[in-house]
Amino acid sequence: MIRIGIVDDHAIVRSGLRQFLSEHVDLRVQGEAANGRQAIDLVRNQEIDVLLMDLSMPGQSGLDALAMLRAKAPDMGILILSGYPEEHYAINLIRQGASGYLNKECEPAQIVQAIRTIALGRRYLTPVVAELLARQLGSKDDRPAHQQLSEREFQVFLKLARGTTTGDIAEALSLSVKTVSTYRTRLMEKMGLSSNSDLTYYALKNRLID
Repeated sequence: MIRIGIVDDHAIVRSGLRQFLSEHVDLRVQGEAANGRQAIDLVRNQEIDVLLMDLSMPGQSGLDALAMLRAKAPDMGILILSGYPEEHYAINLIRQGASGYLNKECEPAQIVQAIRTIALGRRYLTPVVAELLARQLGSKDDRPAHQQLSEREFQVFLKLARGTTTGDIAEALSLSVKTVSTYRTRLMEKMGLSSNSDLTYYALKNRLID
């Protein structure tokens, strides 16, 4: 029996996934959460084999929670199920410890296939993600600017792009304001940008935020 956790801020999505997964005899939904912080509590209190998690959620996002989840449950599989296309987030998240990445427009059967693959301790790579990885390995200089950021720089970048203040970012990520400012300076240099409005424009253009 594969024990699953569902993390999504929309109750209707969680309900639909629970109903669909219950039709498979080898899958059991162990619990649900509506954001990253609740996901951490879920993993702390339940035995989860594969966590099915959205990215964009109020409070603590899936991206913000990923490192903490990976630290608390290093053997647990984490399948990202997001509305964002693979080319915009998948490589960064797999680099940061996600076991697989699916777009919410995928076929439902693909979710089951991914869960079963990840439960075996393997990564689940769609042809699109595999191609992105191969392209990245072929030439690092051709990577989009945001894929050259570290995990923490990427988190700070997305929050700045959404207009979050340095103080609020520091509080959300348990960092000092000075450290957040250092990350901002560093990511600006890597991306060749000069202002927060440049970050927002880049993120919107590349469909990293809505």
